[in-house]
Amino acid sequence: MTVNLHGLRARFVDAPGSWGARRRERRWGWLAHTFPDFEQMSIIDIGGSVESWRRAPVRPRRVHVVNLEKQPTEVPDWIEVDTADACALPERIASRRYDLAFSNSVIEHVGGHERRLRFAEAVRSLAPSYWVQTPYRYFPIEPHWIAPGAQHLPLALRSWIVRRWPLVHSRPDDRQTALDITVWVELLDRTQLRYYFPDAGLRVERFAGLPKSLIAVRTA
Repeated sequence: MTVNLHGLRARFVDAPGSWGARRRERRWGWLAHTFPDFEQMSIIDIGGSVESWRRAPVRPRRVHVVNLEKQPTEVPDWIEVDTADACALPERIASRRYDLAFSNSVIEHVGGHERRLRFAEAVRSLAPSYWVQTPYRYFPIEPHWIAPGAQHLPLALRSWIVRRWPLVHSRPDDRQTALDITVWVELLDRTQLRYYFPDAGLRVERFAGLPKSLIAVRTA
């Protein structure tokens, strides 16, 4: 049963051609439509991955991927990679300027209000335009674990779900690792996102009429 349910997750969320993949492709379309000169832009992707840009149906002139996790060493010549903390960027990155700062499902993982403030300050200082997407806290399904209402449960129950729920992408082997994963997920609501990005417009991505994710967008 667990195997079947995990396959169900791939079918709906992770696999190419899945519902989740189609939603992500639609979001790329929104991005390109919002920024008509997207193909000529230099972009910093804060917390993103090389692989997501390789798969993207739209391509900018240049992308600088900055992530705490190591990225591949062999990348296309239009992609640059750095290992760095978005909430405390080194001067070699913080002093640079881009056409667009981009971030997808990252701000909910940076670790608390103060670090979210630093993250937002970095986004707003690096480029005159930005696009910051995050899952909506009050969507009925917690998006990381595909578990109904899990984001509203006590920490102990959330960490249990991370270990036991069959639709979790990669389940940890022990309780401490599950806790470590769980405490770094803090979904945001509309008021919070507007607080961090007061000069942005707010776009709402919906599913079945319900807000599923939020995107703070500023165009120069």
